[in-house]
Amino acid sequence: MDADQVAALRAYYADIGLDEADLAIDPMDQFAAWLAEVVELGIPEPNAMVLSTANANGQPSSRHVLLKGVRPDGFVFFTNYGSRKGRELAANPLASLCFPWFCIGRQVIVTGLVTKVTRQESEDYFASRPRASQLGAWASAHQSDVVTDRAALDDAYAQVEAKYADIDPIPTPPFWGGFLLAPATVEFWQGRNARLHDRLRYVLMDVMDGGASAPWFVERLSP
Repeated sequence: MDADQVAALRAYYADIGLDEADLAIDPMDQFAAWLAEVVELGIPEPNAMVLSTANANGQPSSRHVLLKGVRPDGFVFFTNYGSRKGRELAANPLASLCFPWFCIGRQVIVTGLVTKVTRQESEDYFASRPRASQLGAWASAHQSDVVTDRAALDDAYAQVEAKYADIDPIPTPPFWGGFLLAPATVEFWQGRNARLHDRLRYVLMDVMDGGASAPWFVERLSP
């Protein structure tokens, strides 16, 4: 495709609005409702999200990961702690999530502080994974590092498979576990005609400063 063809790519949205009165009081409840709609519609990988991190120098990086927990205090995902994202979160624990549900004209954008979940939570989730995924976690012990070729990965997997052939359950790798992103802002984006999208953002209030009855307030952003 040439530059003009790329520039001409565009989507048109249904005129379905999002009003402040439509929102739940808590953003996690609102997110759960939207996620349930996406799941019901059968959209592929509804829990896929873009995780953006930055290193200590502010250099950003992004990748898709899978959401594996939604709870009152935030969003949970699991990874290799030694991966690029793991190293960046260790150096700079502020991150962003984006759920790109563009096929229904929606996205959710989250910012907040990331911390590790408890070791028990990581072990409980690891135990629930398919055996092949568990072996893959061990085989990719040096996630994000340069490898010589595909054969090196296949060899590593074969070695791990042989090592744990008679072991069940497979133990959780010490370098692997979960993160929790506790939201400070959660934006719900609804596509509208003429690019006049509805953007409603929850912002976490300092309940110690002002004595607000609810910890969140909602603001509308210009599209």
